Amino acid sequence: MTFKSRAVWWIAPLLAAFALSACSPSSDNKESAKAGSEKVAEAPPISFMYSPYADYAGFFVAQEKGYFRDAGLKVELISKAGSSGETFQHVSTGNVTAGGASWAAGLFNATKAGTSISIVNSVSRIPDSGPNPAPLMVSEKSGITDAKQLKGKRIGTPGQGGFGIYSIHLALQSVGLTLADVQLVNLSPGDIIPAMANGSVDASWTIEPISSAVKSKNIGREILDVSYQAGTEIGMVIFNTKFAQDNPDTVAAFVGAYLKAVNELSNGGWQDPEIQKIISKYTDLPVEALKSLALTVPGKDGQINWDNVAKQERFFHERKVLEYEGTLDMKSVFRADILEKAVKLSHGGK
Repeated sequence: MTFKSRAVWWIAPLLAAFALSACSPSSDNKESAKAGSEKVAEAPPISFMYSPYADYAGFFVAQEKGYFRDAGLKVELISKAGSSGETFQHVSTGNVTAGGASWAAGLFNATKAGTSISIVNSVSRIPDSGPNPAPLMVSEKSGITDAKQLKGKRIGTPGQGGFGIYSIHLALQSVGLTLADVQLVNLSPGDIIPAMANGSVDASWTIEPISSAVKSKNIGREILDVSYQAGTEIGMVIFNTKFAQDNPDTVAAFVGAYLKAVNELSNGGWQDPEIQKIISKYTDLPVEALKSLALTVPGKDGQINWDNVAKQERFFHERKVLEYEGTLDMKSVFRADILEKAVKLSHGGK
């Protein structure tokens, strides 16, 4: 494999010492501790591919605070540098158990081709209001003050089949323009800041933490509020289909532990210094930078807005980047039964 492994099997010494002093089983609890260890041994290990972004904070917290371990799981978190296509390939072939991926042409095509992936839960979507975690930004050199002035301008996009170009489409649509009205320039995320700084593009799709860096360096600014793409589904968790079929309880325990961490984050966890350090560790961002990020949100209890997914499929059909005719029944690869059990587990049920 070419991806970078970030297995996390330790906790800081102080936390470990606290855990031992607070949680060591008394003589009355030795049997329950033994049962817990047997549960860990029985559950097959899970390897999970993630991108080092704040979107995946729930997984980082579940790992570092022991929620996966408490659920009887041995989880390896594997950082990736590539696209969702990399995740589809590794998950479908069983090189890894699961991963986070985005709603994109690649997923629709892979599903149509019968790739061995099962969708389990939502990871990220654009919030309904507030700061925009993936804004369209205009270069300060462009002189653009109104989004309608984007007509005929050069706009950076990360490709033709992913969320970035769909997001640009939504932004232009909100002011009566289409993708045909602008000049699209393929830009990798690493090229966005220099391209906006030197004026080689007039605007670009961005995503955190790039958008915060563009603002802080006075290279560009947002031209629209978040409303044009509010509620858009971005990412989900996929599992190898055979693994999910053979181990539904293990998958439910994994998702349940993740949702427990998500609930903690939603209830003030982002302001917790301990959690901020955890997220900083996995994203390589300073804690201070994390405090100012605009954040995506998962669907409530991991639910997916299927109407929004269908809109994205129609868009990619119109762009002629899908390798099939008609529409897919994406719910056919969605394990609603696993998510239902996971939600119960995340709220303390069984």
